[in-house]
Amino acid sequence: MFRRQTKKQMLIRRIIVSIVMVVAVLVIVTGAILFILGYRLDGDKGRLEQGALVQIETIPGSAYVSIDGKLLSSRTSTKQSVIAGLHSFIVTRDGYEPWAKSLNLKAGTLTWLDYIRLVPKNLKPETVATYPTLHGEKASPDLKTLIVQEKAEVPTFKLVDLRSQDVKTSSITLSSDDYSDATTEGVAHSFTLGDWDTGGRFVLLTHTFGDKNEWIVVDTQNVAASVNVSSLLSISLTDLQFAGTNGSILYGLATDGVIRKLDLSAQTISRALVTNVKKFDMFETNVISYVGIDPKNSAHQVAGVYRDGDEAPHVLRVVKTLDTPLLIDATRYFSDDYVAIAEGVKVTILKGRYPTSSADETSSLKSFAEFTATAAVDQLQFNEEGDYLIARSGLASIAYEIEYQRQTASTIETTETVAKTLHWLDDAYLWAVYDGHLAIREFDGSNVHVINAAEPGFDATLSQNGRYLYSIGKSGTNYQLQRVKMILE
Repeated sequence: MFRRQTKKQMLIRRIIVSIVMVVAVLVIVTGAILFILGYRLDGDKGRLEQGALVQIETIPGSAYVSIDGKLLSSRTSTKQSVIAGLHSFIVTRDGYEPWAKSLNLKAGTLTWLDYIRLVPKNLKPETVATYPTLHGEKASPDLKTLIVQEKAEVPTFKLVDLRSQDVKTSSITLSSDDYSDATTEGVAHSFTLGDWDTGGRFVLLTHTFGDKNEWIVVDTQNVAASVNVSSLLSISLTDLQFAGTNGSILYGLATDGVIRKLDLSAQTISRALVTNVKKFDMFETNVISYVGIDPKNSAHQVAGVYRDGDEAPHVLRVVKTLDTPLLIDATRYFSDDYVAIAEGVKVTILKGRYPTSSADETSSLKSFAEFTATAAVDQLQFNEEGDYLIARSGLASIAYEIEYQRQTASTIETTETVAKTLHWLDDAYLWAVYDGHLAIREFDGSNVHVINAAEPGFDATLSQNGRYLYSIGKSGTNYQLQRVKMILE
């Protein structure tokens, strides 16, 4: 017989249901929070542990990913949570060499493996153009154009358009009005290509005539608008670098060791910005990192930075000898400024804000990391994104990852004894020519791939869409612009 519940029983039932619902909500919310924070149940240890999230992307995409020998159900781009600790990653795709790496992942971190470049197994070089002689060749930073110079004594250049599969070439010739002593008999002339501006329109050219030299900004889209910087501003320079993309604003190092800002449109030269400089480099459009002699003590070296608009440069390191190798490079990663300084074998990375004219010179940049190389560092360079630093000592290198504060040592295997500059192919891969072959490797020295036979001393570059890798080779006495397909159909 049905008995109606009393009010007390109904109240108790409601309380119990409410408690169960609250507990369920708390369990779900707690579980969601733990999941977001990366906690997972470790089946082997039988306990809950905080894991790490890995985001994996490849060029090309749709590649298989195995973690610790277990194949993921999804292809790239993909992500996976793993228990903190050492893990091995293998990425494969038909027709491509496998990619592999082992990483020790910290709990609660997000690791981006978004730079993986898969390399085809069968690399077949294709000749794009042939040159009987070749003096210089430079790829524009926007990956659209190669400028090729066949003869040192002739200011004629070929522009190779890399934007389509069918490569097109055009020619430009510098007017004799743009360089000195063009018609003077008995004067030997030599032209050497320098760097492009970041916009990929203007390129620097050094003209040597007799025992003199001068700098020319070549406008590749309107060669008639090219400017002889040295004669226009009556200044002798040992180095010249673009600031920006309009080709008119540059910073130059004069023969007296002074850095000045040059405005070609206004035909003006600034006051002395930094003095006693031996070498400098530009970051973006307004930051100069430099190495020079201490103005207060000629027996000391200094490394520092100068920003456009500052009243004075800011010395970040003083070295009390002149024979200790000293290098500096600057970058920005997210909202922080970074400066790397190599003093002999010791590398220091500073983090914070570039000092201002009103602040103490070192108060806003604090020590972020330090490491020691096996020998004096002879190349110190951040990648364009600012998250990787390369410190090269001969054939040995140390890569430092800013985001993960992780360093990795590697050595180039070669029969050659003289080290060469490592060049950034993209934001994660480097290239160099050793033993007559072009090879690419990741910033940490892993996943090395020999691409093709190539001549040293010339540039290598990807096309803008990443489909081809261009380099200079040789067949008999002829030079060849060649390419290999990096992304298969």
